[in-house]
Amino acid sequence: MPKLNMVQAINLALKQEMEKDKDVVILGEDVGRDGGVFRVTEGILEKFPDRIFDTPLAESGIIGTAIGMAVYGLKPVAEIQFMGFTYAGLEQLFSHAARIRSRSRGRYTCPLVVRTPCGAGIKAPELHSESTEALFCHASGLKVVCPSTPYNAKGLLISAIRNPDPVIFLEPSRTYRAIKEEVPEKEYTVPIGKARIVQEGKDITIVTWGNMLHRTLDSIVPLSRIDGFDADIEVIDLMTLSPFDEETVINSVKKTGRLVIVHEAAKNCGLGAEVSATIAEEAMLYLKSPIIRVAGFDVVMPFAKLEDSYIPTKERIADALKKVMEY
Repeated sequence: MPKLNMVQAINLALKQEMEKDKDVVILGEDVGRDGGVFRVTEGILEKFPDRIFDTPLAESGIIGTAIGMAVYGLKPVAEIQFMGFTYAGLEQLFSHAARIRSRSRGRYTCPLVVRTPCGAGIKAPELHSESTEALFCHASGLKVVCPSTPYNAKGLLISAIRNPDPVIFLEPSRTYRAIKEEVPEKEYTVPIGKARIVQEGKDITIVTWGNMLHRTLDSIVPLSRIDGFDADIEVIDLMTLSPFDEETVINSVKKTGRLVIVHEAAKNCGLGAEVSATIAEEAMLYLKSPIIRVAGFDVVMPFAKLEDSYIPTKERIADALKKVMEY
């Protein structure tokens, strides 16, 4: 079984779905000849010259065209080069893609996937390091997915392409080439709407997603060497942000009694607030300490020099874990 990074795993998923289904098409800026800004679509033009399209620099046009293709019966995968560039297409997503099933009373669906890199860590310019996933989660009718590993990226993308409704597929840019793992060459799916328990524990539940999963796991290791800190930590990778797997999170918190949520998006109205509110509504009496959110700060994502100070650090995550245990 080959070891692939996330770029290679996503590329493989796209090729396999295009081989399997002639209705799958790709469009976006530089996705054809150049293989995309991160080379995720490299080599696809040679295999499917009539089903991958380089577009003008016009995100609203890319998404709007993809919506029309989807309603017509195709299965478009639109690449937006960076998450901050999707803002130009929010009107298309919110007013049209998310509403087509409701607007037509189920007569039409919109099997559209919008792929876009997200998150900080690569020291890119303004609007290239955004983590505004909660925007999309707030739009009823959109599914939002954010894989953290190559294996799950391939399986989730195949599920997203086959889904009859629009899916926003967020790819943590810092994780693109940072890790490799075994990824089956044959096709497989990872279900949308299900979280995974990465590490089981009985004292603290950590909920996270995307690149922050790796930052969180790195934060746990040194804690075991601190005198007086003795905690068995359960780590949940949401993978699907909307609809998120409430059952898995609730059951975990009922077991541990403590919850720490880690995300690099701004804290105010971030998805962590929704996870926290769900626990407050469904598992309040099981809590042994207040819920703590470790998040980005409520400011615009800073330029490269301050990027590492903005996203949750290992020290901030470790401090939150110590606080919930000491409460």
